[in-house]
Amino acid sequence: MSKIHAEHVFTSESVSEGHPDKVCDQISDAILDACLKDDPNSRVACETLTTTDLIVISGEITTKSKVNWEEVARKAVHNIGYNHADIGFCADSCKVMICIHSQSPDISQGVTEGMGLHAEQGAGDQGMMFGFATNETPELMPAPIIYAHKIVEELARIRKDDSEKYSFLRPDSKSQVSIRYKKGRPVNVETIVVSHQHTEDMNLKDLEALVKMVAKKVIPAELMNDDVVYHINPTGKFVVGGPNGDTGLTGRKIIVDTYGGVGSHGGGAFSGKDCTKVDRSAAYMCRYIAKNIVASGLADKCEVQVAYAIGVAEPLSINADTYRTGIIDDDAKLEAIIRKVFDLTPSGIIKTLDLRNPAKNGWSYQQTAAYGHFGRDMFPWERTDKIDELKAAAKAYL
Repeated sequence: MSKIHAEHVFTSESVSEGHPDKVCDQISDAILDACLKDDPNSRVACETLTTTDLIVISGEITTKSKVNWEEVARKAVHNIGYNHADIGFCADSCKVMICIHSQSPDISQGVTEGMGLHAEQGAGDQGMMFGFATNETPELMPAPIIYAHKIVEELARIRKDDSEKYSFLRPDSKSQVSIRYKKGRPVNVETIVVSHQHTEDMNLKDLEALVKMVAKKVIPAELMNDDVVYHINPTGKFVVGGPNGDTGLTGRKIIVDTYGGVGSHGGGAFSGKDCTKVDRSAAYMCRYIAKNIVASGLADKCEVQVAYAIGVAEPLSINADTYRTGIIDDDAKLEAIIRKVFDLTPSGIIKTLDLRNPAKNGWSYQQTAAYGHFGRDMFPWERTDKIDELKAAAKAYL
């Protein structure tokens, strides 16, 4: 029996903006935003490391923008909430080490229009990228990951907006949601796990009450029942956290960033990379394509894969898998539909999603670096504005 029709439990996790790896992602993307502010053509590949009392910023950056790297990093950390010395990692007092140089000219000529072997802008690297969508939630995201995100995001909002009442909360936290599926649809939450950093004097019962309140707020009532099992700070204590408790690195939470383990992943991280890097931009485009296919009713769920060679504009391959939920009899026919509706060259992706000018369109790359790159309407790859074109192109195959 196909897994899509089998009864099973699937689990996904999320981590908060205060998790050490996510601190790094946000610093790297804050630097990207700062570079793009005055130079939309900036080339950025920024990697960050954090540990006790230290931030290390490294990578290859070519930009005309005048950026104070240290100031950008400290501001990002302060906004997360690491702004007191007693937390063990403080934006105002930690050391910041800068190790940045310009982009390799060998890479640059492959991704700059009119340079290299090809006249058109090529992909910034080789590799394969995936996008996914499913109609099991309003966001067209898998239920376990979207609700895991919502739990830690709401806990962070409470920590900041009601800091007097919930003064025991600190920035680092993780969530995990297990959901039972029947015939391919989520039917009930089985287990919720939350580990949240806290002060020494916290009463665990206060955290338990808060987490249960948040879970019932962000997860639809039809998925919740009295049998949900909660594991809240299951070790009993989580005082030492953030970069003081665990070294953080940019790009270590790629499954948290995407679909929570549902579908496939090409392996490339997103944060700290400008839009010429197809690891990021093509993954965003694949989500855009998959989401529009599902939103148009062509399938209940869809995964899209593309592959590129460095310096080459056109994708080497396009593959779509609807898990036998599509209304077209052969998923291979979706490739022709995708090619007709979407421009998958790097320059076409950048233009379609306007990836060089996030601030002008009301979003930032730093916002992507916590609580998932997908499933939030603020980002252009979440638009469902290709429904009519997809339906028109699909008529030839129905």
